[in-house]
Parts: sequence; C-alpha cells; structure tokens
Amino acid sequence: MATSSITKNFVVSGKKQVDMFANAIEESYQESLKVNQAPDMRISHLSGIDEIKKFMMKREK
Repeated sequence: MATSSITKNFVVSGKKQVDMFANAIEESYQESLKVNQAPDMRISHLSGIDEIKKFMMKREK
C-alpha cells in the first residue's frame, strides 16, 4: 500500500479498524523489504574515443 495513493483524508476508529490498519501498514512494509526490483535502465560509462566511436556505430545501425 503506497502512501502516495492515499489522496483523501479518512478516519480509523475502533480497536478492530486500528488493528487492521496497523497490520496493513506493517505487511506493506515487510513486503517492500522482500521485493528485489530490477533497475529500469542499464548504465554504461564510456571512456576514451575508441569506446565512444564503437558506441556511436551501434547507434547508427
């Protein structure tokens, strides 16, 4: 449960609702620790003119 998705105020009242809300937050946190997200992009560092030329040749193809 991402907190950014909470866009409106809401009221949690009563022991049962408070427990359910706290458990949901705890479960969400524990789940976020287990998720191994792959990076969205791969980054290559180019050094030297030869590497830059080789990279640009791939780009032209």
